[in-house]
Formats: sequence, structure tokens, C-alpha cells
Amino acid sequence: MVGKLNPEKRAEALAELVHWAEVEGRDAITRTFKFADFNAAFGFMSRVALMAERMDHHPEWSNIYNSVEITLATHDAGGLTERDINLAKFIDSIAD
Repeated sequence: MVGKLNPEKRAEALAELVHWAEVEGRDAITRTFKFADFNAAFGFMSRVALMAERMDHHPEWSNIYNSVEITLATHDAGGLTERDINLAKFIDSIAD
């Protein structure tokens, strides 16, 4: 099982993920993405889904037309782990 990030690693990781925000009341991070249309948003979600499946680490997300909101936390660990940081970095790399 993967362990939660210690305070130093957490601060370091969050400093790198400038577009992600901590979720109030949870040990999780979130980001909302806007795309040109539903097709672009769905294509983005498909790419994230393929990587998430390879990582065996699945996001919480919702999609409304051109908007995708993603929340990352490792439920088994009870909070933010290196897996979440790695997935967030991948997501950023395909979104920007």
C-alpha cells in the first residue's frame, strides 16, 4: 500500500502543481479544466482514463459539456500520495 505524503513532500509537490488546489475538509487536490467543446473534453477524459487504468489509480471526476473537474486522493491511504502527484503531472502535461 502507498503511504500518504509527509508534510515536506506534500508542500514540495503542491508547489509544483500550480493549477491544482487543496480540497477543503479533505486530504485531496482538485482542478477544473475548460475545453473548446464536449468533444475536446471527452477526448481529454479518454486520455486520462487510459493512463489511470495503466497506473491502477482512478480519479474522481465530473464532466459538464466542455468542463471537466478532477479530484485526486488515494482512498486506500486516506489522502494524498505520490500516485496522485504523478497522475496530476500527467494530466497537466496533456491539458496544457
